[in-house]
Amino acid sequence: MRRIFLIGFVSMLALAACQSSTDETQQAKENASKNTAVTKKENRSEEQDQENSDDSQQDEDQDQISKENESNEEKNNDSEPNEDSDSEEQSMNQEDSNQEESSESSAKVVDNPTSIEVVVNKQRKLPDGYTPPDLTVPQVPFYFDEFHQKKQMREVAASALEELFEGADQAGIDLVAASGYRAYERQEAIFASNVEKHGEEHARQFSAVPGHSEHQTGLAMDVTVAKLSFQLSQDLGDMKEGEWLAENAHNYGFVIRYPEGKTDITGYEYEPWHLRYVGKDVATKVYNQDATLEEFYNLVP
Repeated sequence: MRRIFLIGFVSMLALAACQSSTDETQQAKENASKNTAVTKKENRSEEQDQENSDDSQQDEDQDQISKENESNEEKNNDSEPNEDSDSEEQSMNQEDSNQEESSESSAKVVDNPTSIEVVVNKQRKLPDGYTPPDLTVPQVPFYFDEFHQKKQMREVAASALEELFEGADQAGIDLVAASGYRAYERQEAIFASNVEKHGEEHARQFSAVPGHSEHQTGLAMDVTVAKLSFQLSQDLGDMKEGEWLAENAHNYGFVIRYPEGKTDITGYEYEPWHLRYVGKDVATKVYNQDATLEEFYNLVP
């Protein structure tokens, strides 16, 4: 009996020891888990601190970049615009404009205004009150139907224009007439309008002062095409219609009065639409020489 009791007592002690060991193991695991959590938390805290530090550094870097940009802008603003250069350029432009005004105010009055070879430009003007004789309306398509003075040309030029349009039609080229003769008063109004819109300096590059316009001779006609919405555009020169005109106008007595690359000679920008009648003989010579009327007649300013 005593032996049985001792065996039971020993078993209880062993069981208690085992339970204690299990509890210690569980506690150790819990402590390890807590330590791991603390370590992770500390690591996350360190990472966050590092991120904050990096963000702070980035902010400092960005501030530095902004300051450098501001500094550069200030330097650039200090150095530009070059007021002396601008003043010099403005002065030169004003001098050019003044020279043109002086040239036009002292322009030679042509003594042969009715000649088909008359040269009218910034240095040569028509007599005051001049109206060309024998004005008529050429039988060619215009972009407008009603009568207007700009439909008119002198008879010889009108007849030649009809032949040119017929030749163009046979070549599959559809041209439309836009603007021919202009009276002094109309040219005056056009020039004033261009000055108001573009400024006098720019206006003088493409618009003539009254008395100096070829349209007042009755020998010029501006032409266009439907594809350009009947506008007068330099794009015409790159189209088949403009190319045909450049290569064939002289066969009908016309020249492209203001060709490309000759602005310094003619005084006007490139106008592939501006046809001027001078007769077949002169037109062919001008074409073959790749010249302007100023060059052909030794009238280069």
